[in-house]
Amino acid sequence: MRYAIDALLDYMDRRMEKAIRASAQRIGRRSVLARLGAMALGGALLPMLPFERVPAAAAPAAPNEEDDTTCEYWAYCGIDGTLCNACGGTISQCPPGSEASKVSWVGTCLRAMDRKAYLVSYYDCCGKSPCQEEPSCSRHVGERPGYRIGTLSDMNWCMANGAKGVACSTAVVVGVADSD
Repeated sequence: MRYAIDALLDYMDRRMEKAIRASAQRIGRRSVLARLGAMALGGALLPMLPFERVPAAAAPAAPNEEDDTTCEYWAYCGIDGTLCNACGGTISQCPPGSEASKVSWVGTCLRAMDRKAYLVSYYDCCGKSPCQEEPSCSRHVGERPGYRIGTLSDMNWCMANGAKGVACSTAVVVGVADSD
């Protein structure tokens, strides 16, 4: 048995030596060093590439997922601001004396009840002093980096309106997101 193992190891050594000598005749030392350097440099630069670090849809929320008066409401997965339903408005309408921003940010929220992803458009209500009834909600589930301006919630979305003051934020469910 010992003789068979030694013979196998000798055979493997001869084959490996033959393969290495053949590749050494075909490939130069400098090209091997250039390839190793390129792999090392590529490996160092790979973490600097931009990529999405969060899932596109929100994970199932807390137990209060169906209560639209709390920050954990499923459609508030990308909201940033005071809820309008705590300031005299509703989940989708601004309170009296304010108007919806002309531009908005969007999010894709997963509703645990039916396991569907919904496209939600968030509007700031402009022209009224900030409502201080409730604490501000700041949920950034699925938010993209700042270079994708339409999905960034940390902006003054009243910039296109005449009145720049932000009173509160609404969440308008636009529809079911495509599953493609």
